[in-house]
Amino acid sequence: MTTLTDPPQQTFRLSMLINDTRYRSMTFQAIALLALIVSFAYLLNNLFTNLAAAGLNISYDFLGDPAGYDINQTLVEYDSQSPHSQAAIVGILNTLLVAFLACVTATVFGVIAGVLRLSNNWLVSKLMSFYVEIFRNIPVLIWIIIIFTIMTAVMPAPRAFRGDEPEATMLLGAFAFTNRGVYIPAPIWGGGSMVVVLTFLASVVGVLAYRRYATNLLYATGKLLPMGWPSLAIFFVPTILMYFIMGRPITLEYPELGGFNFRGGIQIGAPLIALWFALSIYTGAFIAENVRAGIQAVSKGQTEAASALGLRPNRVMNLVVLPQALRVIIPPLISQYLNITKNSSLAIAVGYADITATLGGITLNQTGRAIECVLLLMLFYLTISLSISTVMNFYNKSVALKER
Repeated sequence: MTTLTDPPQQTFRLSMLINDTRYRSMTFQAIALLALIVSFAYLLNNLFTNLAAAGLNISYDFLGDPAGYDINQTLVEYDSQSPHSQAAIVGILNTLLVAFLACVTATVFGVIAGVLRLSNNWLVSKLMSFYVEIFRNIPVLIWIIIIFTIMTAVMPAPRAFRGDEPEATMLLGAFAFTNRGVYIPAPIWGGGSMVVVLTFLASVVGVLAYRRYATNLLYATGKLLPMGWPSLAIFFVPTILMYFIMGRPITLEYPELGGFNFRGGIQIGAPLIALWFALSIYTGAFIAENVRAGIQAVSKGQTEAASALGLRPNRVMNLVVLPQALRVIIPPLISQYLNITKNSSLAIAVGYADITATLGGITLNQTGRAIECVLLLMLFYLTISLSISTVMNFYNKSVALKER
């Protein structure tokens, strides 16, 4: 039953899909989706047709065949007789390693440079501006090659020491610097070492918990607790005490010169150092601009009000400015982390065995399985990029300003 106040019922017509604004956007989206599906179907059909004509098919059986090549730096056990799947795992771990290290150091460089660029000291501000403008306007591949060339040309070879004593280029008798890379002491895990490691992890959690408690207490009551020495005490004291209580279960293996190279310890190869440092300083310049923009987006009244309450400048920056600036800094920071991960594929230029060099390089050339290798590469980079975006977006929501 209808009343005089009810709107007149309109009969649906096909022309409304185009002319009616209620349906037009849905129509265009459906047409675009259909065109995309048809395009993919055509490409896949063309692919399988050409493969069948050439007597080929898509198969991943090659992943079980022996790789037949060595990798200079690995995080897991690997030799030339390991399967291609193991070589791909080595490449994945190497990619994740350099991406993680570069993300951490680029963030440190970027935050420091971004804050110092706003310094009242003219010299410091101009130096940071020089760093930003120079490093972000030269392609990262150039920086990778420059740093790698400096390391291999300037640093001495392991056999170049006087006699057989490497003290000429060793620091504190524990760190060796050569044109092949840097050698550092390696930990030797004894009985009870896991207790020390767990204590260390608990100390890290304790530091974060204490700093959060101190910040919440300041916001709630205005009571200012010290941050520096309690954080250092929580970080070091429990781990050191547990280390001696457990009988010093963790010892170090120092690198020693044997023949024409160092033995023992951990080798950080020159390709890894060049790639890591180049990605860090290059991306750090972009992050510095993100940090500067985020800080300048905070009203000066916030800084002036905090200073009027008697807070020191570093407290004002840590407790007032940066928490509000994060809402501006985090979104572009996600893009920079993604860029680091994808730019790590340039590792092949200096011989670092990442996933592009192993699966997308040597394995592809040896097996001729270009389609399979490229699909796996795409899947890996898509997965890691989506994972980074998910984690950072979750963090972005946690630091977003909460409106009442």
